[in-house]
Order: sequence, then C-alpha cells, then structure tokens
Amino acid sequence: MILAIILFLHLMVLHTDGSTEPFVLPLTPSKVPFHPYYTLKDTFIFYLTLALFGLLVFYVPNLLGHSDNFLPANPLVTPAHIVPE
Repeated sequence: MILAIILFLHLMVLHTDGSTEPFVLPLTPSKVPFHPYYTLKDTFIFYLTLALFGLLVFYVPNLLGHSDNFLPANPLVTPAHIVPE
C-alpha cells in the first residue's frame, strides 16, 4: 500500500512539473511533458510485457518448469531430493 501511494505521488509530481533532462545545463531547461510521452511509453511497455507473459502462459507453459514435475507420482517412494538431516 505504501508503494502504491509513493507511485501515485510520483506520477502526480511528474504530471504537474514534467520531467527534466539530468545532463542539461541549468541555464537551458528542457522539460519533457508527461502526458503524450510517458503515458504512451508506459502503455506500450505494459502491453508488451502482457503479450510476452501471455505467450509464455498460453504457448509454452512448461518452459520454466522443473524436469521433476513431469515424473509420475509414486506414493510409496520418497523423492530423491528429500533426505533426512
């Protein structure tokens, strides 16, 4: 919740003041407006991430799985990776 509040406050400051280029001399202020630039950029990145996640979930769901997950379960045998301490 705290992170969401900080994110909201950060977006409000960017929306009201705009963003400045850190490597520009202070004599020539160059502000980038928030709405068309950052809104479109963040929307594009959000949809790109959503598309990559959708591809992973719907087309290759076992790509990040472990090979032990494909072994049939046997309730009479303890798996090899479980050992007593």
